[in-house]
Amino acid sequence: MKILVTGGCGFIGSNFIRHILTKYPDYEIINLDAMTYAGNMDNLKDLDTKRLRTVIGSIVNSNIVSSIIKEVDAVVNFAAESHVDRSIENAKPFLETNIIGLQTLLDLAMKSSNIKRFVHLSTDEVYGSLETDEGKFTETTPLDPRSPYSASKAAGDLLLNSYNKTYGYTAIMVRPSNNYGPRQFPEKLIPLMITNLMEGAPVPVYGEGANVRDWLFVLDNCEAIDTILHKGVDGEVYNVGGDCERKNIDIVRTALKVMGKDDSHIKYVKDRPGHDFRYALDNTKITRELGWKPTVKIEEGIVKTIEWYRENQWWWQPLKSRLKAESGGFWK
Repeated sequence: MKILVTGGCGFIGSNFIRHILTKYPDYEIINLDAMTYAGNMDNLKDLDTKRLRTVIGSIVNSNIVSSIIKEVDAVVNFAAESHVDRSIENAKPFLETNIIGLQTLLDLAMKSSNIKRFVHLSTDEVYGSLETDEGKFTETTPLDPRSPYSASKAAGDLLLNSYNKTYGYTAIMVRPSNNYGPRQFPEKLIPLMITNLMEGAPVPVYGEGANVRDWLFVLDNCEAIDTILHKGVDGEVYNVGGDCERKNIDIVRTALKVMGKDDSHIKYVKDRPGHDFRYALDNTKITRELGWKPTVKIEEGIVKTIEWYRENQWWWQPLKSRLKAESGGFWK
């Protein structure tokens, strides 16, 4: 199989490429990445270039996409603007990539007779917020996005559904929960926390840290996407959760304990506007129909992640320096 992976220089995309090239020795990948601030060629630099080709360009650019898509059998779309805080500051790039970029991919894939599979990465944030400790999102939960980021992803999901209804073109939607692990850009909670502690800086926590997320180790997510790519049903939606609901403050304290730190390293900051209270995904569908389930417990995953950042300071230190320069202090 030859796969077009978009956004493959980013966090989840690069881990997925590594997973596929390791597991399937006869597979080839073309990686299309716009190399925006979170794209990093170092994420792929040690991989077999005989089976991996990287093209620099945006999924919005139909000329670039059309030149590549004729070469592949499947598309896995990771390309997205994804940080909620940045979407609050400027929504436009999120609309361009997450909606117009997806439309470009869909139009060209639909016209290509060789594309047998189209897998699109969405997010659990399209469901909105659970305001109590009860219940979980299922694949049929109505969409209720609360941020410009999640609204752009929900729009993409609706666009996919419309292509199915209007043109009969079927793609597969994957809605994973909060990923963490190696190679995550250090503006997200877990890598920000780890790298700040390594630098002797405090860990910023929104509000009281009471917001609840379902945490999923990135390699578990890659295995789920692999399973969906090969066994998923066209036109279906699959939730991919970690079966691991934790308050943000509990995640911080877990890492503090592993790193030998105490609560004095926590800095509570003003809460994010429109901060969703709780996300929780029901995994029943993918477990029952495709046989996937998460395997990495949060305590194990946090240790693995801390170890990776300790061993790869060359990777994250330049990124943190840039973030500090952008924000006028440590990244908020």
